[in-house]
Amino acid sequence: MEYIVIGLLIILIILVVILIMKYKNNYSNEANMTERLGRFEVNINKEINDFKNDLSKTLFEDFEKLNKNVEFRLNVINDKVNERLDQNFEKTNKTFTNVLERLSKIDEAQKKIEVLSNDIVSLQSILTDKKSRGIFGEVNLKHILVSVFGEKNDNIYKLQYTLPNSTIVDSILFAPEPLGTIAIDSKFPLENYRMMVDKKISQEDRLRFEKMFKMDVKKHIDAIASKYIIDGFTSNQAIMFLPAEAIFAEINAYHPDIIEYAYKKKVWITSPTTLISTLTVIQMIMKNIERDKYTSIIHDELNKLGIEFSRYKDRWDKLAKSIQNVNKDVESVYITTEKISKKFDIISGVELEKLDMRSDKNE
Repeated sequence: MEYIVIGLLIILIILVVILIMKYKNNYSNEANMTERLGRFEVNINKEINDFKNDLSKTLFEDFEKLNKNVEFRLNVINDKVNERLDQNFEKTNKTFTNVLERLSKIDEAQKKIEVLSNDIVSLQSILTDKKSRGIFGEVNLKHILVSVFGEKNDNIYKLQYTLPNSTIVDSILFAPEPLGTIAIDSKFPLENYRMMVDKKISQEDRLRFEKMFKMDVKKHIDAIASKYIIDGFTSNQAIMFLPAEAIFAEINAYHPDIIEYAYKKKVWITSPTTLISTLTVIQMIMKNIERDKYTSIIHDELNKLGIEFSRYKDRWDKLAKSIQNVNKDVESVYITTEKISKKFDIISGVELEKLDMRSDKNE
């Protein structure tokens, strides 16, 4: 029994020792863990602080770089914007200057138009009188003739020319054949034409004025054909000059019967434009005829020169033959002279030998 109790006590003591040892080990492990946790916390805090510092530093540096880049880009954009603004301002200024110039030109043109409208009104008041219209047509005709042939070219045209039948034509044109001398007279049928094209009046009145206009034009054609076409002096045709292009266009576009009537009467209706073209063609024909005339003269002179050159050649051949004969005679004379000279030399040599022989004998 005692042994059992002793054994149990021993077991109990051993258990107590084991528990004490275990407690000590656990205590020491907890202390080590606490110490490690403390160190870990310190390291973590340090790393966090270092990370925060590095992050702050990196963010600051990146922000500085970003700020510099943004500032540089803004400066570049500002320069570009200023450059574009300067260019646009310059273009706008030029455009504005051009607009002002155009406006000034438009203003000047407007003033000229006003002056021209006043002139047109005064011209219309002048053209209401038949005598004034006649003077206007004559002046127009003169300007056209001067512009084509030159001023005071009496060999080609004359103004206010008196014909053999004692009538005076506005102008006479001395064209070469087959055209011949052509009379040009100015006519200006205006009153009935104005009423004919006036749309404010009724259609019946316009038709009535149209018939009167045709009668006026045909009367002018008859007057030109009877007064200014003279057998044996003028050509068998004459020219009626209409100073207004509108009247000429009206006749050609809507009144072919007037054109046919004028064709039968050998009267050619012209306007300022068509008369200039006609006179220009006549001028070219005259120049070609004049050129052909001088060409024939040059051809005749060349033929005469050819004949003279042929005579010159014959005489030169004769002179060459004479020179050749003289040359032969000169050569013959030269040969004879040489022979005579040799003879004289021989004779002179003989005389000297005889004189030498005589002198030897005397010695």
